[in-house]
Amino acid sequence: MKLYSAHKAPGPRRALMALAEKGITDVEVVNLDLAAGDNLTDEFSRMNPMKKVPVLELDSGECIAEAGAIYRYLEEICPQPPLLGTGAEQKARIEMWDRRLEQYFLMPVGQCFQHSSGFFKDRMTPVADWGQECGRQAAAFLPVLEAQLQQHEFVAGEVFSVADITAVCTLEFARIISLRPGEEFPAIQRWHEQLKQRQGYLVL
Repeated sequence: MKLYSAHKAPGPRRALMALAEKGITDVEVVNLDLAAGDNLTDEFSRMNPMKKVPVLELDSGECIAEAGAIYRYLEEICPQPPLLGTGAEQKARIEMWDRRLEQYFLMPVGQCFQHSSGFFKDRMTPVADWGQECGRQAAAFLPVLEAQLQQHEFVAGEVFSVADITAVCTLEFARIISLRPGEEFPAIQRWHEQLKQRQGYLVL
């Protein structure tokens, strides 16, 4: 298998962390230069018409894009350790939190970066006001995450899951928009330090 990735991008890091947590090592990582437009070529567009990373290319030639879909594929081929949960209730809770993190934290952080930094101004029209609004939306999610982690060891309960992967990748990428949880978020800081001890954290 090949994983088309990009240094420092949160989506690819989510896939890399899942691979590391599963102990799957027979994957070639191909890093694309997004600033140079490696993801905009005709060749890559055939793998993912959305022109985004990560993309997991299987030995069959099938290409799976989107971190959530890659999570699902890895869980099916390597069930242990389970990152999507066991039992109906736990699986639903993990997916609920992973979707919340994507919609209310990861996406606003990404939109704030794109519309505030001008990094992709050669391929999009930045809207500064929208970037600022997305930054506010991302910051508004931190108290929600703090409240959850005050009640539980991990984001979706008492077991490590893909929700923790999505959360930590987003939290650390959010530094690029100067969003960092301070002392007013002790539970997030406790959880963050705990995740730094995991093998999967070391992929970046």
